[in-house]
Amino acid sequence: MSQRLTRFNELSARDAERELLACCASPAWARAVTAARPHPDQQALLTTAADVLAELSWPDIAQALAAHPRIGQRADGDGRDAAWSRREQAGVADSDEATRVALRAANQAYEDRFGHLFLIFANGRTAAEILAAAQTRLANETAVEREVVRAELTRIAVLRLTELTNE
Repeated sequence: MSQRLTRFNELSARDAERELLACCASPAWARAVTAARPHPDQQALLTTAADVLAELSWPDIAQALAAHPRIGQRADGDGRDAAWSRREQAGVADSDEATRVALRAANQAYEDRFGHLFLIFANGRTAAEILAAAQTRLANETAVEREVVRAELTRIAVLRLTELTNE
């Protein structure tokens, strides 16, 4: 077991939830993952995190979405979650003006269609790849898109949890 995972397992419930909220801003998720401690190893933690996300209600998912910046917008603040977001969206920061304008338009069209921001696992993706995904996902039915969002949120949370608990 890594030293960081041991430290996480030993935190107070309040402190563990605060750490987890930087990974996924759903209080219900943070409470459930905290309550499942101690996690014997990182894989058990990641499995629990994904399983809990799979069972969250849509309002809980929407609450987590509200904490994410739009694709192409720089996350404000100096917290861990903002730093992770800036790094995850690095491929967008290097894009040309035309692509940034198209991303803003795609973000708006997506929000108009689905009522929440466009969320994608942006880590390692270029702005053009993200734009293409946004445009493709606009054709999804609401129920399908909600499952796509849940899967993307899970990928983000697992990446961040891995960074939080890895040595």
